Amino acid sequence: MRTFKITLLLLLVALLIFVANTLISTGFFRTIEPKFEGNIVKKVALPGAEDITISQSDSFAIVSATDRKARIQGRTVKGGLYFIDLRDQDFTPLPLTDNFNRPFAPHGISLFKMDSTYQVMAINHVRGKHSIEVFELKGKELTYLETLRDPAMIQPNDIIQVAKDRFYFTNDHRYTKGYRRMAEEYLGLAVSNVVYFDGKTYREVADGFAYANGINYDAARNLLYAAAPRGFLVKVFDVEADGSLSFIEEIDCGTGVDNIEFDTDGNLWIGAHPTLLRFTAYAQGKKETSPSEIIKIDYRGKGDYTVEKVYVENGEEMSGSTVAATFGNLILTGNVMDDAFLILERNEP
Repeated sequence: MRTFKITLLLLLVALLIFVANTLISTGFFRTIEPKFEGNIVKKVALPGAEDITISQSDSFAIVSATDRKARIQGRTVKGGLYFIDLRDQDFTPLPLTDNFNRPFAPHGISLFKMDSTYQVMAINHVRGKHSIEVFELKGKELTYLETLRDPAMIQPNDIIQVAKDRFYFTNDHRYTKGYRRMAEEYLGLAVSNVVYFDGKTYREVADGFAYANGINYDAARNLLYAAAPRGFLVKVFDVEADGSLSFIEEIDCGTGVDNIEFDTDGNLWIGAHPTLLRFTAYAQGKKETSPSEIIKIDYRGKGDYTVEKVYVENGEEMSGSTVAATFGNLILTGNVMDDAFLILERNEP
């Protein structure tokens, strides 16, 4: 009887530790204190603008949007890619994929400049299957090139092209169904990964992520960054000649980091979720709002970096921020399933 009581007590203590760790590691106790030195320039009416990337040299943005709220409600919708001319202060999204006659629910995107055109890659989730759609962008015209599929695409989230026919993508889960999927989500298991395609084959080049998410490549310093929001971390890697990754360190961001973009100085800008449990409930349609946060990381080398909170808001202006793409003093910040995304303007330094 005494042994049974001790065992029961130990199990209860373990359960309490697990619950406390889950709440702490997901930001449950965090107080949201609004912060932003600037103003909202425009709310752009486009549902579920989850990823945004910018061409600094040619002054335009590409937006990936899917009406996820409608999908949760059981309605059939088609997502799309959109072009925004950043020299036009109206910031009107121009549809690029209206003539793409395939089921399309775009998620993470990559924009890669070729000689006179761009290549656009988009993660596509349709009917439980995953692919990467490849397009050519010339001016404001988008042409479909091909669809890529492979068993390595377990549940792809974000993608970054680093050269012609070479790219990395993240899988935000290792398991797709059953008790292992449930354990991965609720226990925060660090089992998801980064996959590299070298033009011929796909291979895992990094693992140990708790929900691998945003990914981006700094060509100037040959560094690859990948987000692990469940751990509030950005992982930093050196990129080897064969595409392999050598781990450098983890940046503790203090928030649930999502997509990663760069400014012209090489700083990382990230849309984030300060309270992950609240965000999960919002993404499932169980909560009306979820806080938004934007952080800026000045990464100067191993152990030498700063993390700055640029924008924090309780979700009334926009819920579930996923990306922060900058253009001068402008910040284009998207979300999972609000009806609009924000264009912010920072005050002059």
